[in-house]
Amino acid sequence: QVQLVESGGGLVQAGGSLRLSCVASRSIFSARAMGWYRQAPGKQRESVATITTGDSINYADSVKGRFTISRDNARNTLDLQMNSLKSEDTAVYYCHFLDLGRHNYWGQGTQVTVSS
Repeated sequence: QVQLVESGGGLVQAGGSLRLSCVASRSIFSARAMGWYRQAPGKQRESVATITTGDSINYADSVKGRFTISRDNARNTLDLQMNSLKSEDTAVYYCHFLDLGRHNYWGQGTQVTVSS
């Protein structure tokens, strides 16, 4: 089992920045991959940014050049730096952990609201 706790969401004006953090209850060395996903009202959950054990990173086209995913193995944290935020970035953001047995774990989500 892995517990994931996100923080850092909030209300920001378009063009502003936010930094999301996710703390895992166990070593993230045990993750096959971790990532950030988001779900806007009336839409399906989508991948925003993912990072694998081998540090392979993928971003959604809509956030490339604006968002940066990073992890701190010593603190068992996964961060998402979000710059140049747009109204279409408004969503609940979820932290995801895929363990070596391919079990999926999700955080409770943190709301990001971008006002135009």
